[in-house]
Amino acid sequence: MSGHSKWATIKRKKGAVDAKRGKIFTKLIREIATAARVGGGDPGANPRLRLAIEKARAANMPKDNIERAIKKGTGEGATEAYEEVVYEGYGPGGTAIYVEVLTDNRNRTVGELRHVLTKYGGNLGASGCVAYMFSKKGVLTFDRAGLDLDKLLEAALDAGAEDAEESETGVEVTASPADFDAVKSALVAAGFEPSSAELTMIPSTTVRLEGKDAETMLRVADALEDLDDVQSVHANFDISEEEMARIAS
Repeated sequence: MSGHSKWATIKRKKGAVDAKRGKIFTKLIREIATAARVGGGDPGANPRLRLAIEKARAANMPKDNIERAIKKGTGEGATEAYEEVVYEGYGPGGTAIYVEVLTDNRNRTVGELRHVLTKYGGNLGASGCVAYMFSKKGVLTFDRAGLDLDKLLEAALDAGAEDAEESETGVEVTASPADFDAVKSALVAAGFEPSSAELTMIPSTTVRLEGKDAETMLRVADALEDLDDVQSVHANFDISEEEMARIAS
């Protein structure tokens, strides 16, 4: 994944790994309900739902909450009709921003997104303005501690992964969305349990940010992710280790 955005890694470094549990649960419940509505309520036959449930469990969401969210999605409980929408725009330093949302009110969502981007000197763009810079991939992250790197790399490629590369904290395995579930299952069966597993948008190129642009972009990403309707934020920026240390100090 050389040259790809390390936004997920940056979030971990800056300690922004979702400290607001209530807000996380809101987003996860929407995703579980939507996944169940689109693909059915059986996790065994619905990879998207299965992944959403795994994320909910990792966030320590109670089992009852998960079950209620599934029932909402399958029409067994009161539910809101959430629509899946993508918004695109630009941030500091020409950074491309790709935002995935689940919303029951597009006008509200657009207004909130435009407000955040404008506040920090960015702007909301037309559909397709940055989408071509991103590709959807499945990414599995494995912690370095106690990891047999050679065996993991071999198992990942044998399982059909597109790439497996060392990162600052461990190994990142990349797979196509179609192969993601099979690759994950094969690696878990081989004894390799990922610390995170997600379908995400990977940029083809990145913009290195420094100084005020780096600080502002981190604020933009945090502000966007803090919106209830926003499920995920993808951006093609990178920040050096030295710059991250300066910002954190």
